[in-house]
Amino acid sequence: MRIAILGSRGFPYVYSGYETFVAELSTRLAQRGHEVHVYCHRGLFKDRPRQFQAVHLVYVPAVESKIMSQFSHSLLSSFHVGLRGMDVVFFVNSANGPFGVITRTLGKRTAINVDGLEWLRPKWKGAGARYFKAASYLSTRWFDAVVTDSSEMAAIYQRVFGSPSVTISYGAYPEQSSRPELLSHFGLEPDGYYLVVGRLIPDNNAEVIVREYGQAVTKRKLVVVGDVPYRDRYAERVKQNANDRVVFPGYVRDPDVLRELYCNSYVYIHGHEFGGTNPTLLKGLGCGCCILALETPFAREVLAGDRHGIYFAKDHGDLAGRISTLDRDRSVVVAKRAIARERVLAAYDWQHITDQYEVLFERLARRSDPYAP
Repeated sequence: MRIAILGSRGFPYVYSGYETFVAELSTRLAQRGHEVHVYCHRGLFKDRPRQFQAVHLVYVPAVESKIMSQFSHSLLSSFHVGLRGMDVVFFVNSANGPFGVITRTLGKRTAINVDGLEWLRPKWKGAGARYFKAASYLSTRWFDAVVTDSSEMAAIYQRVFGSPSVTISYGAYPEQSSRPELLSHFGLEPDGYYLVVGRLIPDNNAEVIVREYGQAVTKRKLVVVGDVPYRDRYAERVKQNANDRVVFPGYVRDPDVLRELYCNSYVYIHGHEFGGTNPTLLKGLGCGCCILALETPFAREVLAGDRHGIYFAKDHGDLAGRISTLDRDRSVVVAKRAIARERVLAAYDWQHITDQYEVLFERLARRSDPYAP
């Protein structure tokens, strides 16, 4: 099959969950003999090879601004891919919902991974929230198949938009620490810190976590990996309100360093609120972390309820109390670590996920029912 993947920043540009997902899926499909084309933001790449790891790369320009960058890139990419001989076009991100009308008009079989509840995220208000909800609705009308990444998200799309979906999760790897000395760059030691990984945006609740950590009884540090690629009041407030035991490394793009930060953390704290199967949460499991997660139906699904997770609420003092308790009781932390990786092996294996996408794309290419059991 000839498969095009649109809607991310590109490959091998590693920035967020979407880019990781595109990298993992595209390379595996290419290894299986499919001709895979990934559309890339031209302005993000100084070097522009035509292929990388057997994946064909297509560089399309964009209006480089916070609001228009992704929209303009996807718009141009939709017209470009519509004029090429692709068997299947696969979009990521529900914000691209309106562009299904272009690819459908041009006769392409298409699917879209809609990800999370973008219209509920605090960073989008007013017109932004209305756009994302409308775009999500259009995803269910213009695309031949909608992909949700968890059963909880599938239920929401059925209830809110009356749309079926194919549920295919994200994936992760079991990983082990091999170079703990890399922590010294940040002044850290194994087991000497709590870890948070995610952009400094309201729906990841970094402000809540930093505030509650400051009230907890612990001598361990808090490491907050992530930032935002623009000047932002919320991100600045999070940093300003942190005490001197909070470490902000910014983005950590070296996969070896990021692995060591996960694997050697005392507890990984997950504050993401509106996504489905979150890649950072899966990585925490794969690295054998004890997980302390915001109580959401999505986190409970990934963590198999209480088996792999400990939960906190945003109520004042709740997270601080959980941190203080875990700091005193190492046995709970050790017990959760011991079984973390088994969850990834059982439910979030990348090869199995690629199998599911391959079946979906073959059905689309044959013009058969993508939702058939």
